Amino acid sequence: MNIESPCILICSIDMTTGYCFGCGRTRDEIAGWVGYSPEIRRDLMAELPARLETMERRPRRETRRQRMARERSDAQPE
Repeated sequence: MNIESPCILICSIDMTTGYCFGCGRTRDEIAGWVGYSPEIRRDLMAELPARLETMERRPRRETRRQRMARERSDAQPE
């Protein structure tokens, strides 16, 4: 049985909103996800984009792309 999930493997909870930075679900929703009916999961997934918009997103660490861009700019002569 394949259960649809909004998880994108960025699992970190925003302490201000209580939502996951990756998917927008709460801890309780994440924990109960497999027990929810398909209708409840679809209803929650419809709410997630709006939740994600309410969060102030800050990268937790420098991404590879950011590091490479920084290294390129650091290597350029002034």
